[in-house]
Amino acid sequence: MSEEIKFEVEQRRYIKPSIATPPHLQIFKLSLLDQLFPNIHGNITFFFPHTLPHFSTKSQLLQTSLSHTLTRFYPLAGNLHSATTLHCNDVGALFIQSHTNTSLSDILKAPNFHTLQCLLPSTDNQTSTNAAMLLLVRFTSFRCGGTAVTISLSHKIADIAAVIALLKTWTAACAGETPTRDPELAAGAALFPPRELPAPAVTASINTASSENFTSRRFVFEASKVKALKKRIGEGCAFEPSRVEVVLALIWKCALSASRSETAPFKRSVLFQAVNLRPRMEPAVADGALGNFVWPFAVTVEEEAQLELQVMVKRMRESMREFVESKAEKLKEDGGFGVVMESLKERGEVMKKNSVVYKCSSWCRFPLGEVDFGWGEAVWACSVNKMVSNTIALMDTRDGGVEAFVTLDHHHMLLFQQHHHLLHYALLNPSVILWIFSISIDYVSIQHQITTLYYVIIEKKVILLRFDNFYKGKIVFLKEKKVNRYVK
Repeated sequence: MSEEIKFEVEQRRYIKPSIATPPHLQIFKLSLLDQLFPNIHGNITFFFPHTLPHFSTKSQLLQTSLSHTLTRFYPLAGNLHSATTLHCNDVGALFIQSHTNTSLSDILKAPNFHTLQCLLPSTDNQTSTNAAMLLLVRFTSFRCGGTAVTISLSHKIADIAAVIALLKTWTAACAGETPTRDPELAAGAALFPPRELPAPAVTASINTASSENFTSRRFVFEASKVKALKKRIGEGCAFEPSRVEVVLALIWKCALSASRSETAPFKRSVLFQAVNLRPRMEPAVADGALGNFVWPFAVTVEEEAQLELQVMVKRMRESMREFVESKAEKLKEDGGFGVVMESLKERGEVMKKNSVVYKCSSWCRFPLGEVDFGWGEAVWACSVNKMVSNTIALMDTRDGGVEAFVTLDHHHMLLFQQHHHLLHYALLNPSVILWIFSISIDYVSIQHQITTLYYVIIEKKVILLRFDNFYKGKIVFLKEKKVNRYVK
């Protein structure tokens, strides 16, 4: 019988900015787009293999560097003050240090979402101050010495591009580097000033549900399969479809198939895709700007004949072009208020039509695989959805493929995960593959011992793991080389 996996919290502490926020900066204006996002926390977890230094040293480095980072991102150390403002009171970010009795390889072997959820920072049984915090971090040590860093940040103040900006500043601080420029904190409110909004407008942005009613599954589309899918769909298109378009079309089609019985009539479906507004503003908004600069546009399937993959991809491309040429341009006028209200009205009408609605966010092309806090790049990253069903989140794989995290109602997922069209191109929750070169080398030391230099090979990318019995870094010559499967 396998040992029960346990996660234990060792300490909780507040990480405050290293320099106090001055009084004139303590009220921070949210943008109009920020107002429309709920104060729920998104999350991302990064996994790292065993390396030096010791876990406690890494933890201290994370905490000290986070304190310096919060000086630049001081709104994240505050809390929500009103519908349009944050109070930058330096209450800090909640930092949780924990450990588990399982190993990293156990986690990465067909990753289980219930287990991954245990890595999330939790404010359970804590004060109301904790529950109101915008940023929470959890640092976990595995039995084998591997680690996980989980970041949980309120969507009220940050989209994925803002999270990347935070990570770049934080990892630079870990390396003792000073960023060349400070993040743009006020760009959102300057472009989209906050407004008085009717209550339905604020609540229309998302519908949450109990996680007891839905299930999340991970699917991996290897680069070769994505290439084959692009070729198949591209033959019926006048343009070259993107990786995201073809993978998303296949998932959408299979999800719709799973949502209806063989005798049920066709039901109209709507897919909301998030578009990054930063490069579409004039002048363009910096990638490092804090806040939300994304907006969803709708793609519809009105009749069963439109469920061909080529047709679905064409409709995605046309809807995107229409959004950019009409609404994105108008967002520059009147602080975006007219377009926002018009879009919310359209969204409300869509929801009234008894449509099957899906929501997609793509993190492809964002450099999540390059995150390095000072002990090597992460071997894998993931996000856990506990709030919303009928969602699709896409991320890059290291070989140029696509990883999809799909959340559906329980009974729909049972059919979806067995769909033969889906499984022709996707692998259902494969293990995250780690390979190791074990290289024996002779080096200069008092006893002239043999040591081993470990590398992890992850989808053809080499990442340094550790030196065993390393002595002053003086390597004389390579003695032996062999390749083994990494199992620990």
